[in-house]
Amino acid sequence: MVADTSLPQPQEATDAVVPAPRTRRPRAMLAWSLGLVAAFALMGLLVGLNPAAPFTQPLDDWWRALVGVSADGSIHTSAVPMFFQHLGEGPGALVGVVLVPAVLAIVGRWRSGLFFLTVTLVGPGLFSQGMKNLVDRPRPAVDETLGLFGPLFRVDHGSFPSGHAVMAGALVVGIAALIPATRRSARTLWWTVGGLILLGMVWQRTLINAHWLSDTVFGLVAGIAGALLMWWAFWPLIQRDHGRPVWFCHLGRRHQPSPA
Repeated sequence: MVADTSLPQPQEATDAVVPAPRTRRPRAMLAWSLGLVAAFALMGLLVGLNPAAPFTQPLDDWWRALVGVSADGSIHTSAVPMFFQHLGEGPGALVGVVLVPAVLAIVGRWRSGLFFLTVTLVGPGLFSQGMKNLVDRPRPAVDETLGLFGPLFRVDHGSFPSGHAVMAGALVVGIAALIPATRRSARTLWWTVGGLILLGMVWQRTLINAHWLSDTVFGLVAGIAGALLMWWAFWPLIQRDHGRPVWFCHLGRRHQPSPA
């Protein structure tokens, strides 16, 4: 009996159609990012009305007396605090501005690399430095009467917001965006690690008297807001990269002879 070739033949498993990645930008992400930007801007306005003693000063003073240490101790130079110190300075900037974008470009995901570069420029650059110059809040100062100490490391002008905290928020959300939603375990693990990084940055910046508590909290808000906004803007490009295999993982397949 001759097979009826007019009927559709079943496709091989290897020819199964892969669903196209979702490219529509999520509205909730845009709403959250704009809401956080608005909260950061409002806090900047309120601090700017009285930079020396904003409405959060009583809470900031209480936290400083509880957490801040003196230069006589050694806790502020131990491994964990120094990790957070370097994360918001040259090493952290090197990772965010150079290393991660370069690695992504090398593996063929230049769109994600451009996204990550933009994340580290918008939050730590535009939001942080812009607000510092507009508000110019004084840093915690030495008060021998109350037994309080000033910054234990060199700092620049302007205490609000914490640039280290902005960088931490940007890096945590930026890396989360690079993990496909299908990798649920990896995303859950990273959000857990990222949460510890955010809390650790608040602790370290106030431990060394470099910032007030409100500086660090709204520094995180600024970094997260900028990263979420860029994640929403780059969403279609990031989704395309999520479905794109790394180029050197299939080099061998290209050179294999096709079956007869």
